[in-house]
Amino acid sequence: MTITRIGAGPRMSKAVIHGNTVYLAGQVADAAKGKSVGEQTKDILQQIDAILAEAGTDKTKILSTNIWLSDISTFAEMNAEWDAWIVPGSTPARATVESKLAAPIYTVEIMMTVAR
Repeated sequence: MTITRIGAGPRMSKAVIHGNTVYLAGQVADAAKGKSVGEQTKDILQQIDAILAEAGTDKTKILSTNIWLSDISTFAEMNAEWDAWIVPGSTPARATVESKLAAPIYTVEIMMTVAR
């Protein structure tokens, strides 16, 4: 079976496609780094939409999602953006945890597994 990589770099790829499954790496804010949790979440979800489109799928086919917050007290702020973005009836299995992230400018990281 073929393996296709999206946004392959020297350390990681933004996504890897194997068969009919798309595995997204943890995505962090690009344009909104250093901004609020809500702004970072919205930025990440826009990036995910673009990656999924390139992979030939969309957010209605998300199987599972892991979300890391640098401060769990921002859970509601992140969820406000998530709830506005996710398609009702197509919600994935999901876990959200508090964790120290790669750099202080990042407050949210989101990773997904998606069907095609």
